[in-house]
Amino acid sequence: MAKVKKQPRPKALPPKGFRDYFGVDVAERKEMLDRIAAVYHRYGFEALESSAVETVEALGKFLPDVDRPNEGVFAWQEDEKDWLALRYDLTAPLARVYAQYRNDLPTPYRRFAMGPVWRNEKPGPGRFRQFYQCDADTVGSASMAADAEICAMLADTLETVGIPRGDYIIRVNNRKVLNGVLEVMGLEDGPARDDVLRTIDKFDKVGEAGVRELLGKGRLDASGAYIDGVGLSADQAEPVIAFLTSKAGDTAGTLANLCAAVGDSAIGNEGIAELEQIADLLAALGYGPDRIEIDPSVVRGLGYYTGPVYEAELTFEITDEKGRKQQFGSVAGGGRYDDLVKRFTGQAVPATGVSIGVDRLLAALRAKGRVGGKSPGPVVVTVMDRDRMADYQTMVADLRNAGIRAEVYLGNPKNFGNQLKYADKRNSPVAVIEGGDEYARGMVQIKDLILGAKIAENATLEEWKSLPSQYEVPRGDLVAKVREIIALHEAG
Repeated sequence: MAKVKKQPRPKALPPKGFRDYFGVDVAERKEMLDRIAAVYHRYGFEALESSAVETVEALGKFLPDVDRPNEGVFAWQEDEKDWLALRYDLTAPLARVYAQYRNDLPTPYRRFAMGPVWRNEKPGPGRFRQFYQCDADTVGSASMAADAEICAMLADTLETVGIPRGDYIIRVNNRKVLNGVLEVMGLEDGPARDDVLRTIDKFDKVGEAGVRELLGKGRLDASGAYIDGVGLSADQAEPVIAFLTSKAGDTAGTLANLCAAVGDSAIGNEGIAELEQIADLLAALGYGPDRIEIDPSVVRGLGYYTGPVYEAELTFEITDEKGRKQQFGSVAGGGRYDDLVKRFTGQAVPATGVSIGVDRLLAALRAKGRVGGKSPGPVVVTVMDRDRMADYQTMVADLRNAGIRAEVYLGNPKNFGNQLKYADKRNSPVAVIEGGDEYARGMVQIKDLILGAKIAENATLEEWKSLPSQYEVPRGDLVAKVREIIALHEAG
């Protein structure tokens, strides 16, 4: 009889590019999302929760391909008909929702959304294929007041979640100004224009000198590989350089430099007028250049946005894994995208919005030590006599009914030391102990685990005697004493 081949055990690992999140991570993210949602709600935005799955057609640029139908997205074919995909961002679903329900929704429609998105891309350090985004958008308004409001709201949001003024800057630019520069250069739609746009998009990585080289003959990258340039002469490239380096000491100077860069281009001057409107509106709202500034070096999403673009950058330094100091960088970005809904309706619908990278923002707060401490665990009611489980459940019910997080130890109660180890592992502030002797006297022992740990670490024998970490109180005072201990530790 042939031997049945034994099936190998599955590896206990998540798929590549994914990770698991435990208690404190989930709690910190939820708290951040709640704070962000409160700001968005205060500004009058309504929550929207759309499907995590969209048709690939609705996602727009991600179309099924015979060889690799899921390029960029996690996609699959249903019933040999429609291609479906996990959502890539929160903006494409908004365009679909607005197009579908536009007759029932107010105009403008102001919504915020938060949740996971999925990218079928190569993962890297700190770069995962599933991550959280938090978006706010206004659909149906062409007014620059909508863009100014998004920028103001983004500043308020950063300060609300724990990034103080001075540790961030929101930079604003306009795609129309760049279009004016390209018009001055005589570049029509085509490969040369696309090459120039791709080069401009690398400005934040290679700087002015690198852009000059890439617009010209080319350059060596960090790995030593030679990258062919666009082939423009120095004179031809100069309008792009003038645009990217036009930031001056104040808004008026920056706008004047941009005017020189776009010359007589109508679209370029329209973009400058929009930037001027945004700056004036922000000043009226009380947001100066210390928080939000006009900066032509912001060139995010050049193929996507149609007008103003904005990016929130954290300006403080962090230390990387090799001990090198560097600025943390961008945590949010957005802009005006007036053509997205048009794909569904055939009619132009103005829209503008912002997306916050929640996981990246949390990483910034952890780097500054503003989050990342241990999350307090539940009070643990220990079990001294397994036949009296009902009594212990009564105690834990009293604590819960008083709003105190609590649980009864449900493991093997034979080794009491293991129960206290369990409480330590759960980061419990208090352990409740009631043996037969305490039960007969109507008393209960309450062990302050946080104070006990501090005493064990640092205290002398005299201090240990003067700072008891275990108290005996009447059973009726259990809730009050536990609440007192927890309040003392919360107060520091």
